Amino acid sequence: MSEDKKIMSIVLEDGSIDEVEVLLTFEFTDTKKEYIVYTKNETDDAGNVTIYVASLIREEGQDPKLGSVETDEEWARIKNVLKELSKDDEQ
Repeated sequence: MSEDKKIMSIVLEDGSIDEVEVLLTFEFTDTKKEYIVYTKNETDDAGNVTIYVASLIREEGQDPKLGSVETDEEWARIKNVLKELSKDDEQ
């Protein structure tokens, strides 16, 4: 069984384009903030795949832009989402 990978192009600050694999997008319904989890399929020294998290900023008539995660509370909530998903994958 092959899984289709979602590939997205992101424009970096220097204007270059990076191809990344989208792992997940989700929204917190109470804040209406949307987030994206993606990877460049890089691994660290321990062999773990590096993932990135960004907020998604959507403006009408424009491509979505990546934003930062601004507060510790946001990070905590995002980590909880990722932790729950990793539990689901283990079952």
